[in-house]
Amino acid sequence: MGFVRDLLLFLHLLGMATLVGAFLLQLRQTAGAPLTVGWLHGLGLQLVTGVALVAFSPLTHRDYDDVKIGFKMLVLVIIGVLLIIFTVRKTAPRWLTFTLGGLIVVNVAIAVFWH
Repeated sequence: MGFVRDLLLFLHLLGMATLVGAFLLQLRQTAGAPLTVGWLHGLGLQLVTGVALVAFSPLTHRDYDDVKIGFKMLVLVIIGVLLIIFTVRKTAPRWLTFTLGGLIVVNVAIAVFWH
């Protein structure tokens, strides 16, 4: 079961890297350009692997702080809502890129510094 956890953690980190990559790609776009599809892919990968890591925690003998996981999930939901709204609108204002980037940093900070 250790391999499954390591694989899920690896994929979770790849999802975070995808979000950072989408942020960097979005910075190169002009104001009003549509969002890159990498945002949704990274968010989906983060969400699925994060939920799987928590679901498999009894099998891997890991304890996760439920409040911490709740805050991380809340940040992902906020990112998801913003992505869906501005994907439907087909244009992304300049502030959105920096807001999403800031939320990604907040989520990583929660993961690293919350003990």
